[in-house]
Amino acid sequence: MSHEFRLTHDVDLQATPEQVWEAIATGPGVDAWFMGKNEIEPREGGRASMTMPGVNGDSTVTAWEPPHRFAYASEPDEDGGFMAFEYLVEGRDNGGTVLRFVHSGVLAGDWEAEYDALRKGNPLYLRTLAQYLEHFRGRTAVPVTAFAPQQPDQDLAWAGLTRAVGLSEQVGEGDKVHLTVAGQGVDGVVDTVLAPSFLGVRTDDALLRFVGGDGVIMTGHHLFTEVDQADAERTWGEWLASVYA
Repeated sequence: MSHEFRLTHDVDLQATPEQVWEAIATGPGVDAWFMGKNEIEPREGGRASMTMPGVNGDSTVTAWEPPHRFAYASEPDEDGGFMAFEYLVEGRDNGGTVLRFVHSGVLAGDWEAEYDALRKGNPLYLRTLAQYLEHFRGRTAVPVTAFAPQQPDQDLAWAGLTRAVGLSEQVGEGDKVHLTVAGQGVDGVVDTVLAPSFLGVRTDDALLRFVGGDGVIMTGHHLFTEVDQADAERTWGEWLASVYA
């Protein structure tokens, strides 16, 4: 069974339309706030791709009107499912920008669960975009994806994560965070939270994102330092393994 869907989200951003465009319509810009490693060919009809462990997604750019409108869509799969993304950028007199994000397409199979995940997840990633533009605008990020061992359920996975970063399970935005990674202390502040599935922590040189579901926690970090991606993913994978040992 398939289901058509359309989600629309508006977000105010502390950046000019040109700065927002760099963040949403270039590979390095998207790497700084969304998932995986991204490449975008800057033209209508161009290729847009996202890669991360176990996932390779290709899409076609369907609208390219810098700095106001950018859209791309995947090809339908065997079940007819596909995803389409549209960004509409409008400048404000105060120097800020309103971004409208439209996510549409067709969901196949267990569409209700996937729709619920998209409905909750889209605003969280847009919140990360806002954090990037406010605190790290113009800087290049290394995306880091690593997975924790499977846990019996999501509540146990969340409890392990919050304990490891020095928080209670009732974590809130603004809470201080401290953790030790590869023998180094890391301090930050919670900037985004949706228990028990999403924890965002901002440090002086990173946007740390812990994303969970069905008893698994994974990282979707953005490190604004000169590090090797493979080394960083191995380090965070070892950290996650130690959390749930």
